[in-house]
Amino acid sequence: MEAEKAGASLDSLVSGFNSRISELQELVIARNMYPASSVTDLSAVDAAVKAMEVQVQAIKDRVRDETLAIPKAKKLIDASLKQQRILKDMSIYAPAHVPERMSMLNLDTNRCLFPESSQQNAGSGIFKLEEDPAPPPKEKKGRLPPPLWFLSAEELDSLSSYMRGRLTLEKVNAAINDMATYAEANYQLIAAPKKNVAGDRWEKALEIRDIAMHEAVKGKHFFLETDMKGPSLKLDNTGKAILTVLRHLGRVSETRIGHHRVIILLKPH
Repeated sequence: MEAEKAGASLDSLVSGFNSRISELQELVIARNMYPASSVTDLSAVDAAVKAMEVQVQAIKDRVRDETLAIPKAKKLIDASLKQQRILKDMSIYAPAHVPERMSMLNLDTNRCLFPESSQQNAGSGIFKLEEDPAPPPKEKKGRLPPPLWFLSAEELDSLSSYMRGRLTLEKVNAAINDMATYAEANYQLIAAPKKNVAGDRWEKALEIRDIAMHEAVKGKHFFLETDMKGPSLKLDNTGKAILTVLRHLGRVSETRIGHHRVIILLKPH
């Protein structure tokens, strides 16, 4: 039995030896067939392999650099997301557009309160302002301008279609700008001394002062329904629809004092 195993091992060894000899013979034949080009071909293969090794090393270096940059990229993404949330919160109170008439608010109010001085300075006064602009009037301590709490697109879209109607974000925010103008004009009328108020406006000044002393209005910015004379907010169906939307979204509240419907501007929470 052991003799049979030894014979089989010997046969396997002889077979492997013969196979190796055959391979060497084929290699010798192949070498003798192309003796001149064999060395050149092997050199080209060696150069190609080295070039591939260089490329692989460059790829490894690039992968290492990208791996090292991942933590920095994560920090940058986190900071960007945080800034995006801050800007989103700020956009709620930012106007979709800033009408040019806001910059003319004080000028328009002064023309109503001081008609005589406006007429006297209509000519040369304009050029004088351009050459030597006067400092803006100082506000009283604690005096705040009327709130400009504009709507966001999300707030307007959240309304039901029957309430929103054909109102657009630009139209509603322009009306909010008008309301601030009305409220500022009323404040100026309340604060102005009698000698600086035109005669035909003195009765309204007294009326506004009485309303301002009412408990529901005291210390707040307000205007009357009769003040709604445009350009964006008027006493028509569109103006009433805008007031309904703004009252629903907490921008204004209303009260009735005497025969006047008073609209109070609310501040952001």
